[in-house]
Amino acid sequence: MKFRFAAFPLFLFFLFSGCLAASTSTSLDELFLAARDATHAGDRARLERLAVALQGHELAAYVDYWRLQLDLEKKIDAAAVLAFLAANEGNYLAEKIRGAWLKKLGQRQQWPVFDAEYTSLAQPDQELACYALQSRLARGDASALDEAMPLWLKLIDPPESCHPVLEALIVGKRVQADDVWARIRRQVESDRLTGARHSMNYLPRSQTPDARTALAVTNSPMPWLAKTPLSDSRMHRELIALAIARVARGDPRVAAGQLERLEARLHAGEKGWAWGVIGWQAALRHLPEASGWYAKAGDAPMSDEVAQWRIRAALRARDWERVRAAIEKTPPALAGQPAWIYWLARAHRAGGRAGKAEALFAGIAGQPNFYGNLADEELGRSVVPPPRAVPPTAAETAQAAANGSIRRALALFRLKLRTEAVREWNWGLRGMSDRELLAASTVAERAGVYDRAIATADRTRAEHDYALRYLSPFGEQIRPAAREQSLDDAWVYGLMRQESRFITDARSSAGASGLMQLMPATARWVASKIGLKNFHKSRVNDTETNVLLGTSYLRLVMERLDQHPLLASAGYNAGPGRARKWQADHPLEGAIYAETIPFNETRDYVKKVMSNTLYYSALFTGQPSSIKRWLGTVGPRADAPGGELP
Repeated sequence: MKFRFAAFPLFLFFLFSGCLAASTSTSLDELFLAARDATHAGDRARLERLAVALQGHELAAYVDYWRLQLDLEKKIDAAAVLAFLAANEGNYLAEKIRGAWLKKLGQRQQWPVFDAEYTSLAQPDQELACYALQSRLARGDASALDEAMPLWLKLIDPPESCHPVLEALIVGKRVQADDVWARIRRQVESDRLTGARHSMNYLPRSQTPDARTALAVTNSPMPWLAKTPLSDSRMHRELIALAIARVARGDPRVAAGQLERLEARLHAGEKGWAWGVIGWQAALRHLPEASGWYAKAGDAPMSDEVAQWRIRAALRARDWERVRAAIEKTPPALAGQPAWIYWLARAHRAGGRAGKAEALFAGIAGQPNFYGNLADEELGRSVVPPPRAVPPTAAETAQAAANGSIRRALALFRLKLRTEAVREWNWGLRGMSDRELLAASTVAERAGVYDRAIATADRTRAEHDYALRYLSPFGEQIRPAAREQSLDDAWVYGLMRQESRFITDARSSAGASGLMQLMPATARWVASKIGLKNFHKSRVNDTETNVLLGTSYLRLVMERLDQHPLLASAGYNAGPGRARKWQADHPLEGAIYAETIPFNETRDYVKKVMSNTLYYSALFTGQPSSIKRWLGTVGPRADAPGGELP
């Protein structure tokens, strides 16, 4: 009894101390957020006061970083920057402040100091890479021009630091008129019209249009084409091709008519490029003329985007010989992508070249992605998760939790500073072995930071844990909701993994919220449709409400789209009306439908949802599933039953 009475006050002491520590931590967190607000407001005096109170906080380095960041806006204090770098060397904030300092040095052309620090930067962005090239050019290093040449067509919308480098290519006669026109074409293709008009200043004087003509060609192409004078000059021919490309963006059939009217005035290069752009724009709209217009382009050089849609147009037309020819014409780096390896193999198989087909399938089989899954099935192999790695030991997990970047990232997640947290987390993963990655993934999963757990487990190279790669949290809410809507829970999880990575308060730039990324108007409409009482927009991030609304909407989308999970996945992301519009007037193989979705985001999304679903199904059932079964055949386009959905 004496022991129990003696221990009781001690217990109260520790309990009170724990509560005080928690209270202090919460208070310091509030001060930290206030310091961040002071930084954004440029309130240096308040930031300094808060910095004193935050000494010893686990994120105190961020406060020091913000103080230095405000200084850099006004002046460069090299001693202060170097002191910060010495105190934080190897950390994410050191990389960040070094990059900011280097940009200031580059702007002022302080090249000796720039050069000394640039080599310590781990991940230079394009702006800094161009400053480094400027520095080398200033030293007379001619090899810098060799390294800059690939940027000529790659950087169609370059940062300011790259302009002097591009101009040096002109002055050094590395770039000729043909190269300038090629750059302008790429910029027009990408709708970078201001950049295209700026690039015209790099042309020889005899080929440079006046500003008024350049503006008319890019902004009012049809009126300009209607009154274009007769001329055989290089400038005039190129401008006709550019104007036709601009018309094609609005209506490729009208553009084709204009090109047929004017092509006798063009040389092969201008004409071929214009037909390629018309074919591209037609392929994006799934017009039947697309492959024929591409054929008129001949062997004209094409950007990667235009070249890939030549393949997709042939796929849509089910013309396997054109598929083969189009892929074989693409540059090796492009043709080596899993998508085009797979479709080239299919083209060879359709042409009776089974040996070539199987060799190509084997080259991508086993990859944990859409086309790796399809290649496995073409070879008769089941797609199943690889053997599960031995779970991380307690020591391995403790070591991961002690990693400075991971500790800071978890603190930032706690404070809802997701952008900074993700960057800090990713920095901490650099150079990790598979065992370290699995341990870090486990730390994230235990902390409820599911997106980082998935992304980290995704990085392993030889040892894998697909239970971490394909986490299935919130089972008590998701599985009953899926059953209630007669939806396969593997598909619901596959879609949700792609939508939000299980971030309950995820919010997209478009305003979609929660686990199933519901737009406010859609959430209200579904709540009304299913009779959900007392719904308010503030409830959309509530897990149970979000899953209820999301699965209910997914069921409605399925009903509108032929009960087809592939179509419904596309419709969930881009809208049911678009998913229906992308159907053909004849049955279409599901994989071809997926590959010919004209929205890059939706095309990538649908492929990942289908591959996710395959792995979730295998994990949930213990049996291999079939991606071809999920993809199926997409039927001909039909009118929507019961009207449109939001």
